[in-house]
Amino acid sequence: MASARRSDFAAPGEILLDDGRFRALLAADDWGRLPLATWRRFSKRPAAGRTIVYVGEVEQSHHSRIGWWIVQLMRVIGAPLPTGTETKVPMVVTVTEDAASGGQVWSRVCARSCGFPQVIHSAMRFAGSTGLEEYVGFGISMALRLRVEDGALLFESAGYSLSFGRLRLPLPEWLTPGALTAAHIDLGGAAFRVTLSVAHPRWGELVRRSAVFREAAS
Repeated sequence: MASARRSDFAAPGEILLDDGRFRALLAADDWGRLPLATWRRFSKRPAAGRTIVYVGEVEQSHHSRIGWWIVQLMRVIGAPLPTGTETKVPMVVTVTEDAASGGQVWSRVCARSCGFPQVIHSAMRFAGSTGLEEYVGFGISMALRLRVEDGALLFESAGYSLSFGRLRLPLPEWLTPGALTAAHIDLGGAAFRVTLSVAHPRWGELVRRSAVFREAAS
């Protein structure tokens, strides 16, 4: 099955590595319910020295009043959440292999109408209690669980932790922004939408953003 799908989506002269790291985190039936274009994006491992580039535009961006303050406070750990609310501005996401961790480095560059763009770096590591975690720096990681809903691939937070060398400590809820959900939604025609929502159990939704992308180069 994997070989058949790979040949269906390979461009002329393109070699797609059959990367099963994301697929291994889902039940076979769930993986099979994803659109083939989504399967292709999450089965493609960049070769050494190569980068996958997605270009798009922010279509929605919102902070609640409390969310805005929390996002600004998180600047002390590198601003891992969007700090602005501008829409119709360009956004670029790059994915490269991280040889040190065996995962991937994701860089998100969001333009602003004034000043430098915001750049968010994180590492997707196939490790931890759920088999997948996002490391944002400063020793802080967020465990992630994958789920499929209505053809969308969802990344849902499953706890935060702080590491000091080999020591890892779970962060209490009051030190976290709340539950994070990111959804990858295929739109057909090589386009897809990525939505981000951060919701606090007490203060409700703090951050909401969506952007539409297309693959530009690999």
